[in-house]
Amino acid sequence: MAYSQVRLKILPSARCFFDKLVQIKVEGLAPHRPVELRSKLVDDRGLHFKASALYKSDETGQVDVCTAPSLGGSYTGVEPMGLFWAMAPDTPHNKLLKKNVLSPTLVEVEALHGETGELLASETNEREFMAEGMARIPLQEGKLRGVLFIPPGKGPFPAILDLYTLGGRLTEPRASLLASKGFVVLALAYYRYQGLPENPQHLDLEYFQEALTYLRSRLEVKGPGIGIISTSHSGALALAMSSFLSGITATVCINGCNANTVIPLHYRDLVIPPLPPDIGNVRITESGLIDIHDALPDPALEKYRASLIPLERASCQFMFAAAEDDQNWNSALYAEQAAATLREHGKQSFQLVTYPKAGHFLDVPYMPFCPSGIHSAVGMEVVFGGEPKAHSEAQLDLWERVQRFFRSHLDSKQC
Repeated sequence: MAYSQVRLKILPSARCFFDKLVQIKVEGLAPHRPVELRSKLVDDRGLHFKASALYKSDETGQVDVCTAPSLGGSYTGVEPMGLFWAMAPDTPHNKLLKKNVLSPTLVEVEALHGETGELLASETNEREFMAEGMARIPLQEGKLRGVLFIPPGKGPFPAILDLYTLGGRLTEPRASLLASKGFVVLALAYYRYQGLPENPQHLDLEYFQEALTYLRSRLEVKGPGIGIISTSHSGALALAMSSFLSGITATVCINGCNANTVIPLHYRDLVIPPLPPDIGNVRITESGLIDIHDALPDPALEKYRASLIPLERASCQFMFAAAEDDQNWNSALYAEQAAATLREHGKQSFQLVTYPKAGHFLDVPYMPFCPSGIHSAVGMEVVFGGEPKAHSEAQLDLWERVQRFFRSHLDSKQC
């Protein structure tokens, strides 16, 4: 084989948004020969993530990952983006960390001789988060801490408040990618970030109210209604905001709980206590990881109802998204209970979507699957559940649903 003739192509361009599908093709191979494709990246902590797949070239000496099946490796079958979602960390129990969205994530893709392992060709996919002309504005207004993303072009734009999961600090990839779709997005931190409390004894709903007020004050924001997107622990915060605060039109709750958890939530004279965990329900998996799926009691039980978020007070539209194999907690039960509460009060203002075999971190498309990691509340490695392919498919489906949901409801109507 004349290896110098082998070309690896990433189409339509080697530069794209993180949530976009690309076509990987290898040309110039000998017909019907084995070839291994490898992908690798280094995240913002310096951790290495890798995937590999075995292919066989066709009669023309080509491999098109969009049509050819992988015969082994990190995944099998026809998976156009398998080299991305199937990447796993060299150091187990770590989620890919992207702190600086001003720079793209660089994914190196290599083609190697399937028998000798010799490198035949390579190319780098630059997966971006920031659209050209988008503004990224660090926020330090009063107590507020976060980052505001403003799309390019002439506004005003519909606005979304992005709340991520427990652990504090700030996560910007989802917010920046949503902004690239034409939304003003405020990624809001609520502890362990730029002077916010490291271990707050309680959370004040007034802080989140201040964030909504700030968003509405921006000239780039269409208003009057604001959207909220939340994940995990912040789900209850989003539900509480929707129940007690005005001006919220559409709320997405991804693998959240319909009751408050971990930290007491205060609003004026009201205190919503967290569900008390039952350590006796924690178990150890065969692989030695902690399974906390059943650590929290059923919030619908009478003795725990003080922790429930009074969703019946809300007048906005909801999307509840739940992974059925979420091992962090029983997301599907919580989503069903939230929907039932609205139904019981004569409200049909919600969508409920569940994903079999998906795990806890339903993130943006093609984010590498994270089956386990350090849990902020537990302080140890826990299992998050899910199967890689099903989880990846869920992320892609949910991403499209979220955008349609916000576009449908973030108009000029007052909540």
